Amino acid sequence: EKTLTHDDLSQGLIFLGIAGMMDPPRPEAIDAIHACQQAGIRVKMITGDHPQTAMSIGQMLGITNSEQAVTGYDLEKMDDAQLAEAAVKYDIFARTSPEHKLRLVKALQNKGEIVGMTGDGVNDAPALRQADVGIAMGIKGTEVTKEAADMVLTDDNFATIAGAVKEGRRVYDNLKKTILFIMPTNLAQGLLIVIALLAGNIIPLTPVLILWMNMATSATLSFGLAFEAAERNIMKRPPRQTGQHVMDAYAVWRVAFVGTMIAIAAFALEAWLAPRGHSAEFIRTVLLQMLVCAQWVYMINCRNSNGFSLNRGLLANKGIWLVTGVLFLLQAAIIYLPFMQMLFGTEALPLRYWFVTLAVAGVMFFIVEIEKRLTRRFRHAA
Repeated sequence: EKTLTHDDLSQGLIFLGIAGMMDPPRPEAIDAIHACQQAGIRVKMITGDHPQTAMSIGQMLGITNSEQAVTGYDLEKMDDAQLAEAAVKYDIFARTSPEHKLRLVKALQNKGEIVGMTGDGVNDAPALRQADVGIAMGIKGTEVTKEAADMVLTDDNFATIAGAVKEGRRVYDNLKKTILFIMPTNLAQGLLIVIALLAGNIIPLTPVLILWMNMATSATLSFGLAFEAAERNIMKRPPRQTGQHVMDAYAVWRVAFVGTMIAIAAFALEAWLAPRGHSAEFIRTVLLQMLVCAQWVYMINCRNSNGFSLNRGLLANKGIWLVTGVLFLLQAAIIYLPFMQMLFGTEALPLRYWFVTLAVAGVMFFIVEIEKRLTRRFRHAA
């Protein structure tokens, strides 16, 4: 037979059954889409499949608004304004061509959205190039697609994208925590010098001690925050605005508040020590130790942006305890080793002054924790 018609099938054939094939979504993809939606990321499906197939898969995945689908034929009849509205309203697009994918990406961008696009075929390259973040499949993806993309997904698993979002937010949070840790302590050192010069008092810290403190604290303690795990609500926060600066209004307040508090504590401690007949070198050594302790406890404050910092995660962060041990050894060296005393102008401290400086720093720790709770509503509103 050269051709096959309905008449040929109406004689001598018995219907035994029909076989269906299905490529079900990965279970981890369902969880990843749910995590993305909680994080304020709206997941859309753009496919060449039949609309009913696309909607069924969308419902399995938990994609929002998967009861409706827009076809490529519908998109062709829309002008740019109508397409922009449809791109935002609907989440399932079926029977689409590469041109439709590119138009949808541009439409979402024109609406102010930040678009991440995944693809594996050569025809996906224009849309990947246009997207803010183009993500190519590393296994099924073609070389053209990988060249056009910003990132390559080596395992072709959507769950990896959700994991990357979480890790990116953790890195950004820890970078911001590090900045908020370094800036107030530097401000406190500057205030100590400037106020002492204006008041005509002895300089609380010599330049060489300031250099030592920056080396011993900023170069050690800030690394502890880099190892901090992601906060519990990190994937339940909406995405930050692209134009939002790290030093926002609250960050400026925190720098001024903590920096001023540390400076006041240093002057108060100096005023308590001066009438007791201690030498200038001894007072400077105590102030140095107090400032180092203050920075150490403030680093712990910076671990958690909203909640109480003395939690189980503190014990799990081995980086913090490593840098704490290194800092302790450095401070013991500058205070008790004779050649270090000669180089930096320090004196040996009785053990009780270690507890005095730690107590002062502990008071500042709880003040900052109270401040976090009192300003929580302001920070969320900002």
